[in-house]
Amino acid sequence: MAQEEDIRYFVRISNTDLDGTKPVTTALTGIKGVGRHTALVIAQMAGVNPRELMGKLSEADVDKLREVVETYEKKVPAWMVNRPKDIYTGEPRHLFGTEVVTTLEEDINLMRKIRSYKGIRHETGQKVRGQRTKSTGRTGATVGVKRKKE
Repeated sequence: MAQEEDIRYFVRISNTDLDGTKPVTTALTGIKGVGRHTALVIAQMAGVNPRELMGKLSEADVDKLREVVETYEKKVPAWMVNRPKDIYTGEPRHLFGTEVVTTLEEDINLMRKIRSYKGIRHETGQKVRGQRTKSTGRTGATVGVKRKKE
């Protein structure tokens, strides 16, 4: 019989509890701002097997992952970050966790404030990216066609 290995069911990286029963790349996608490609790059930069279960990693490997996540934007080219040119600094940044949500809200509020087309569309709750609105995206009370009784 194989001896049961210790497995940690939760691993905390970047203020997020990651599932220890999943492979490293899949578990890392639990962090907001980390997709599959970014997760693979982080695992390779940390020197960790991407297919190893997250809960079976040693504490040293988890610390390597934490360190790579913290310094990710400095180690990768500008095209690999999720915010290639920050509005305020002009520098490339990669946002993780709650930073993603707060930055998105700030950007939308800025668009509303300067009264850009996209900002006005956000305000009125309409489609923003040029989709058709004649037949889709309808909200509120449904209005149908009533037939005249004969």
